[in-house]
Amino acid sequence: MDLQLNVAIPVLRNTPAVLRALLADLPSAWTSSTEGEGTWSVYDVVGHLIHGERTDWIPRAVHLLRHGTSSPFPPFDRDAMRTASQGLTLRDLVETFAHLRAQSIEQLLALGVTDADLGRRGRHPEFGEVTLGAHLATWVAHDLTHVAQITRVMAHQYRDAVGPWRAYLSILRTT
Repeated sequence: MDLQLNVAIPVLRNTPAVLRALLADLPSAWTSSTEGEGTWSVYDVVGHLIHGERTDWIPRAVHLLRHGTSSPFPPFDRDAMRTASQGLTLRDLVETFAHLRAQSIEQLLALGVTDADLGRRGRHPEFGEVTLGAHLATWVAHDLTHVAQITRVMAHQYRDAVGPWRAYLSILRTT
């Protein structure tokens, strides 16, 4: 499916509600655990989503519309949440994400992006030329990837407790 903003925006709009419903009032055993060394916790993922709202999706869309391919996007620090989230609760992070996401959608709508704009090109520092449509489609897929990651990290906490049923739980398979 090609990107259609009227189809994509509802997913972007719903992500904060999905996180609220999934993560509300969970003990930290669910939200601070990881899948092992070098992996992210639920807390880390939500912090990463916040950083993306602040520095990636709309800022890069605006950059692409202003500069085209003449200037690459500013680099994105995938681990910036480690310092930015310090001292905040998961509830704080989810609410901050919800607020920033609402602003991002308002800003996207204010840009008045047309179907023709979706083909406009910018320059990604790693991938080279990319289209606005691909950038915005990635935003949606990025949300869905991290919702899946959150549920996978949570399920991982019971990987041993489920015993032989692990064979039927694809979320717990490592291959």
